[in-house]
Amino acid sequence: MHEASQNDQVRHEVTLNERGPFVAPRCSCGWYGPARRSRPLARDEAAAHTATARSA
Repeated sequence: MHEASQNDQVRHEVTLNERGPFVAPRCSCGWYGPARRSRPLARDEAAAHTATARSA
């Protein structure tokens, strides 16, 4: 039961990591998205992860 309460308090801080022409979103919880050439798409995927994590 204690583990569940710790998981509920995980902070989701997403950063965009650039590698050449690619941008990959990564979260402090361990989640990561695919590398994309499109920054807006990488940002959208990061926002979707954050929204999903908050509602869970």
